[in-house]
Amino acid sequence: MTVDELTRPVSQRTLGTETLLVLGLSLGQSAVYALVSLVAKLTATGGLAKQTAALNTSASARPYLDLTYQLLGIFFVLVPVLLAVHLLARDPGQPARTLGVDLTRPGSDLARGAGLAALIGLPGLALFWAAAHLGVNATLVPAALPHLWWAVPVLILAAVQNAVLEEVIVVGYLVTRLRQLGWRLGAVIAASAVLRGSYHLYQGFGAFVGNAVMGVVFSLVFLRTRRVAPLIVAHTLLDVVAFVGYALLPKSWFGWL
Repeated sequence: MTVDELTRPVSQRTLGTETLLVLGLSLGQSAVYALVSLVAKLTATGGLAKQTAALNTSASARPYLDLTYQLLGIFFVLVPVLLAVHLLARDPGQPARTLGVDLTRPGSDLARGAGLAALIGLPGLALFWAAAHLGVNATLVPAALPHLWWAVPVLILAAVQNAVLEEVIVVGYLVTRLRQLGWRLGAVIAASAVLRGSYHLYQGFGAFVGNAVMGVVFSLVFLRTRRVAPLIVAHTLLDVVAFVGYALLPKSWFGWL
């Protein structure tokens, strides 16, 4: 192999294959499993409304083994993010700038993230309430870990993990690659939004719609600012409130889920 072959631009075919492989190792795979889970819930006794979708579940009855599994799960789920960053470093280069995850604007990123969390979170609660009453969502259990000292820290780490995985892969990486492949702006936004909604289908149709709308908003913000950092902040805040709130507050408060 010559030096010219090593340094020549990556072809669109290669970029397309790479994108499918990254999604197949991460949230594209999750979308397929979520669809199967939805079908299973729809065909179960009582239908979708009588089923439960539990997040952050225990992996072992032995507390420290459970903690080990939780931490390993968080780490390995983030490996596709490292892969995406590695591939962006090859093309187009400077992944921190491409994704907008550098520390050049911490105040702006935090403020925008908090604003986005409020913008998405309040209507999202209303949508979940409506979906639950219409019977188009399963009963959601955001946190099902045992009441141990490490539960809340693990839930916070899980929230950060979700935010980093989803915003880097579904927004930063996917939007960048689809634009490189020549997709039209509307198609790029739609693809990112539909993917985000799809891997939430295990919760029901309401979760699909809510997360797809969130995907449209987040894609537009990224295209305008070229920064994933505010999206990670917003997503982390939303999940921390959901996970930790459910774990610490009386369960009677969450009957509407």
